[in-house]
Amino acid sequence: MSKVTKQKLFDILSARHQKSSYSKLADIPSPIGFKDIDKATKRVKQAILNNEKITIVGDYDVDGVVSTSIMVDFFKKIGYEIDYIIPNRFEHGYGLSTKITELIDNGLVITVDNGISACEATRVLNSKNIDVIITDHHTVGSEIPQAYAIINPKQEECNFPFKEICGAQVAWYFCAAIKKELNLDVNMSEFLDLLCIAIIADMMPMTSLNYTMVKSGLKKIETSNRVAIAHLRNAMRKTSFVSDDIGFIIAPKINSAGRMDDASIALSFLLSDNFEEASEALELLEELNNKRKILQENISLKAKYEIDDNDKAIVVWGNDWHEGVIGIVASKLSHAFKRPAFIFSIKDGIAKGSARANADINLHSIISEAKHLLLGFGGHKNAAGISMEVKHLEEFKSIMNNVVTKTSKELYIEPITLGELDISSVDMEFMEIIEMFEPYGMENHKPIFKVSNAKVIKSELFGKEKNHLKLYLNSDGFDFEAVKFYSNNIHKESIDMIISINKNEFRGDISPQFLIQDFL
Repeated sequence: MSKVTKQKLFDILSARHQKSSYSKLADIPSPIGFKDIDKATKRVKQAILNNEKITIVGDYDVDGVVSTSIMVDFFKKIGYEIDYIIPNRFEHGYGLSTKITELIDNGLVITVDNGISACEATRVLNSKNIDVIITDHHTVGSEIPQAYAIINPKQEECNFPFKEICGAQVAWYFCAAIKKELNLDVNMSEFLDLLCIAIIADMMPMTSLNYTMVKSGLKKIETSNRVAIAHLRNAMRKTSFVSDDIGFIIAPKINSAGRMDDASIALSFLLSDNFEEASEALELLEELNNKRKILQENISLKAKYEIDDNDKAIVVWGNDWHEGVIGIVASKLSHAFKRPAFIFSIKDGIAKGSARANADINLHSIISEAKHLLLGFGGHKNAAGISMEVKHLEEFKSIMNNVVTKTSKELYIEPITLGELDISSVDMEFMEIIEMFEPYGMENHKPIFKVSNAKVIKSELFGKEKNHLKLYLNSDGFDFEAVKFYSNNIHKESIDMIISINKNEFRGDISPQFLIQDFL
């Protein structure tokens, strides 16, 4: 089979986008297709004309924080003051909960990135004569809240043509509809810098509408006047951004606030009015993110000891495992053991869990099989949140393993390589072809390649903890270096591996960097 050269790489990547219906921003669908959007928009207009209090209820992850930022910024631009609440994960739980309803006495409530499972909280608000508009993108369950309006592309009667969008996109579309209804002069493309962060962080498929929005958003980040974004550009000493910059550097910082402390820290960063505010908030986010990394490693080690290798689904739990990081632990373990993972933290007789998968199965459907045991759950195909009484954990574990064992679907989707790499063709032009087709993400994976039978000339461990591996290799007469993070040393004469290629910038010099994803 012929090796992957520059020409072959270009052909493969350009073929991915040939059928997109939304290749330009001008082509993206209008808000009209959303069920209830017209009704919801008219209700907001009425609230503004009557000077009612409007309260936005967000969520504590990146998508929820960005959705809230977009809403708050939009209403600020149109000169209407609103209230907003981002739940504290540890105090209020997820989204629009009954605890949150205690903080709201009148007016109109708009949820962003949550609410589709908030049946009880909506009942409480209705009893106070408060109308609720739900904007969400999570899977619609069997019971739907009795809200004034629900804008969610996953509703059966919703005609919006692209279903796999994040909460911030739904909020953005809602703001666009309000702008039109009130005939206001607001440039909606000014929000794309924030929007692309949410789309990447929430791991939406990077195709079609999402691809176009993120591509435009990454460009917008380069010139954005938003104080937080300008401060990030300075702090990261970068002028151009790719999807990995968001996914691995920016999003984890924003996420760390809700995971470790309170998401309002991340919100205040995104809404900063001046550099002092932004700098202070970012410093705190860095600190929380570093704490999160240490905690995550500790819980991962504990969780690994609890795993039964014979199980088809990982279901493990521990006392007081930090609720804010069990989602990341589930994700890491799901990848490491190549099967779905459910990680629970136990406190006061209640087990709160996060589920992650990288598979053809649908976690929401699988968890539904055990819903008689649960206090609540919600989520997507590959990510979900669950809570139950501790006494049901063993039965839940057994049901999950039964359901997963019976499925004929893949329990782990192996990354697909573009083929055997011609090492000699990797130069700056090769790198530019990869960057030309940014952004990458789900369903439009960053190119990875196979390298077979590379001779190991030398290997060494580096980093403060000596936990990263650097290999000096030779393939078909070409010497190159490759790095594998969080790895032990290897003692082999030759290796087969899967690699990706990054741009490595060091003191102004740019060179290709080979990153080992996996040894074969």
